[in-house]
Amino acid sequence: MLTKRIIPCLDIKDGRTVKGTNFVNLRDAGDPVELGALYAQQGADELVFLDITATVEKRKTLSELANRISHHINIPFTVGGGISSVQDVNVLLQNGADKISVNTAAFKQPQLISELANEFGSQCVVLAIDTRKEDDGEWYVYLNGGRTKTDTRCEDWAKQAVDLGAGEILLTSMNHDGTKQGFALDITKTLSVQLPVPVIASGGGGSMQHFVTVFEEGKADAALAASIFHFKEISIPELKQYLFSKAIEVRM
Repeated sequence: MLTKRIIPCLDIKDGRTVKGTNFVNLRDAGDPVELGALYAQQGADELVFLDITATVEKRKTLSELANRISHHINIPFTVGGGISSVQDVNVLLQNGADKISVNTAAFKQPQLISELANEFGSQCVVLAIDTRKEDDGEWYVYLNGGRTKTDTRCEDWAKQAVDLGAGEILLTSMNHDGTKQGFALDITKTLSVQLPVPVIASGGGGSMQHFVTVFEEGKADAALAASIFHFKEISIPELKQYLFSKAIEVRM
């Protein structure tokens, strides 16, 4: 049986780690390389680094940061933000990233997913989806760091992206982001059950029990969190010990 993964996420703005609530009210959380190294040491399974303003500011992403990270950690890490071409990915992988995450650019040009999967393999391509549940009860896709609503249902876009070659889905519920009230179990379970690729649940992790619930009820393959780790509310070793005690398979 595959173990469930715990993935700290570092949102990067101007070279610093930041964290907000529902995608706004950002506050500083420290140096991303130092934090990444600490999490690797503590037993994180992977790391995700997202340049949260790269797409909006039309900047090319984080090759220099990827290079620094790769010299300080020994676990797989994913980099995202502003990636829109095979060339962008090439640079990041050459600088030590293991996987890349695409979001807005992939939605606007779905063939980008196929190009990247053909060039680097599906296992390298993580599709990040920012989604919000609206008054009609449907989950819709948002772009540009959660600023732009689309009329596309999250479920439909996830299926299309996997058909095109995405090897993993990083699913962030904007309704739950930063609230620490628990993950979005319904949409997480829908995608986890329907799709043949791993689904990473993101947004809302606030207690150790929330992780148990998203693995058991949400059927997630991995759970991602930020502020609870950055601000030392829960440590990775104690979280894994707790999951283990609840019969969740984790890498100790």
